[in-house]
Amino acid sequence: MSRLRKNLVGLTVVAAVLAVNLPAVAGFATRQWHDYSINRPDYKATHGHWTFLDVPEKFKVNAIHAALLHTGKVLIVAGSGNNAANFDKGTFKTVLWDPSRPGRPGEFELVDTPVDFFCAGHVMLPDGKLLIAGGTGRFEVLKSKVKRAAGAVVIKNENPDARPRDFHPGTLLTAPGGQVYRIADHVTVPPATKIETGVPGRVRIRPSETKVFAEAVNEGAAGLLTAQPGSVKYEIQGLRGRQKRDLYAMGGSMTLEKQDFQGIKDAYEFDPVTERYTKVQDMAEGRWYPTMTQLPDGRVMTVSGLDTVGQITRDNEIYDPGTKTWRPGPKRFFPTYPALFLLEDDMLFFSGMSAGYGPGQLALRPPGIWDYRRDTDRLVTTPGGVGGLAPDETEAFTPVPGLPQPELNETGASVLLPPAQDQRVMVMGGGPVGERQPGLPDSTARTAVVDLNEASPRYVRGPDLSHPVRYPSAVLLPDDTVLSFNGSGDYRGRGASDVLRAEVYRPATNGFHEAASPAVGRNYHAEGLLLPDGRVLSMGSDPLFADAIGSLPGTFDQRIEIYTPTYLHNGEKAPVFTGGRESVALGRRAGFPTPDAERVREVRLMRPSAVTHVTDVEQRSIRLDFIRVKSGIIVTIPSNPALVPPGWYMLFGVTERGTPSQGRWVRVQGEPRRRQGTVRRPATSSPQERSRGPHDGGTR
Repeated sequence: MSRLRKNLVGLTVVAAVLAVNLPAVAGFATRQWHDYSINRPDYKATHGHWTFLDVPEKFKVNAIHAALLHTGKVLIVAGSGNNAANFDKGTFKTVLWDPSRPGRPGEFELVDTPVDFFCAGHVMLPDGKLLIAGGTGRFEVLKSKVKRAAGAVVIKNENPDARPRDFHPGTLLTAPGGQVYRIADHVTVPPATKIETGVPGRVRIRPSETKVFAEAVNEGAAGLLTAQPGSVKYEIQGLRGRQKRDLYAMGGSMTLEKQDFQGIKDAYEFDPVTERYTKVQDMAEGRWYPTMTQLPDGRVMTVSGLDTVGQITRDNEIYDPGTKTWRPGPKRFFPTYPALFLLEDDMLFFSGMSAGYGPGQLALRPPGIWDYRRDTDRLVTTPGGVGGLAPDETEAFTPVPGLPQPELNETGASVLLPPAQDQRVMVMGGGPVGERQPGLPDSTARTAVVDLNEASPRYVRGPDLSHPVRYPSAVLLPDDTVLSFNGSGDYRGRGASDVLRAEVYRPATNGFHEAASPAVGRNYHAEGLLLPDGRVLSMGSDPLFADAIGSLPGTFDQRIEIYTPTYLHNGEKAPVFTGGRESVALGRRAGFPTPDAERVREVRLMRPSAVTHVTDVEQRSIRLDFIRVKSGIIVTIPSNPALVPPGWYMLFGVTERGTPSQGRWVRVQGEPRRRQGTVRRPATSSPQERSRGPHDGGTR
């Protein structure tokens, strides 16, 4: 009887243990089944596969920016990595990853990083160097931590015959009411400018203006000042005589409100061969969150960004890589990190998407086509001084209507759909300006496509994403599809809202199909880019919180994943190019030997990515006409530099089943073909007809 009692007790205990642990046991079994399922060859062939990149601890960084170089290496730029302690210590990081050396010495390398490139802009130059400009000059200060009233002032100089005057941090300014402020940065104030009036012997003096941030000497309310912008004249302490009369500061309110990030003017070129940053001329404006887009002649349009006082600048600039200098560009407002694409008629298209600061009103940030050359040509001398615009600056910008949910245009993705000849841009996902807006959802599953070859382009709603998300990554693939992945349902993943999703968009069918899900959720500061072997790199995520209820601060996720698409799991041998030219001119032909010429059905020229904040205006895929010859194929490069901006590209041969070759690096060179006039070309064929090459359906 005693033994029976013991057995019953034992069975009861076992039952209780099983009951308590059943969810864990079931969960373990589910995970095991999931791991088994996603690693089956048939699953990989239909959904692709994700793996982790093994990164030694020494080389783990907060990936903010990423660019694929023509050496095949990936440049990963952190700067301070959105870490104020790193910023204060001057600890800035860049890492080079070489995918061709897995697990071997030299796979990863640290690169000396001269300034804080956190939230800079970047673009590939025609010679393969990466221009990176702007970054962080001062971290934001939240309202709860602001101790001194502060604001922007403009130091003016009315003397055209004076030498440039330096003012150092700590220079004191006195307001009419006696409040005293100190400037935060070193500034050099140039002399005033003499402007001819047309009357002999008479000139007009235009004072120079230099922006600088200033904060009160005294803490708290003692430094508060309420005034209209530019209405308060400050005396600069320490000046005497004429200098005291000619040099002064103008400003508005000094507040205890949140103080935004401030940009820097620094600009560098990164050389993929020497693997070093080289200083070039500074920009005229500081920029934090700018966008840089290459123009057909190799110059770079640089727009927007928070300036040296934390305000969005509309003073755009153009960089000339030949002289390594900057000049003023056309003045036009864009929100920060705007998605700005070069079109084949040498205009720029703003998709409406941006990744940061700007007004919520659609009227101030409409998508549209910007004839920047007309704006540039209309830079005139006005009563406001050289560099102003004629009164109506809207003539050069044509809004594009039809975008659904235009109030959800922040932190969404934009892509120039493949092939680039079709001139169609797709937007996907997004959310409201800032963290939240009353009455608006936190994110959207919306996509929309605009055909910019139409006479009157207009957005048309596309198929929804599988989930509403902000911060979705979107990467062009060699088989004319787009991989869309990750994102979060709320601001910076708040509320554990990261979405483990991946889906492939096919422009030919205007539909998505499910892909394998990544293992890491990604939100703010996420990047994705195509590798030369056809795989996709995914990294970066900067959540606001580490838990669902917001009680723990988030930490940057330094894990890196790689997605291998279905076309590398379909069992087909990839075509191989065994040689070919490394350089080819616009409009010319070039031969590429391959034993697989008969299997090559499409050839694509793909521009490498330079991506940050899920914004990548660099990537584009150009359809190449080609013929087969005994030894391989001969391709023809389009002659239009607005369609094929000069620079380095990856050449892919693609089979009928969509299997791409290894990307072969080719440098496209040539003089720009200037467009005639400024009227947009209307569509002459349907999108389906434009997507087919002249050899489709026949022998090549």
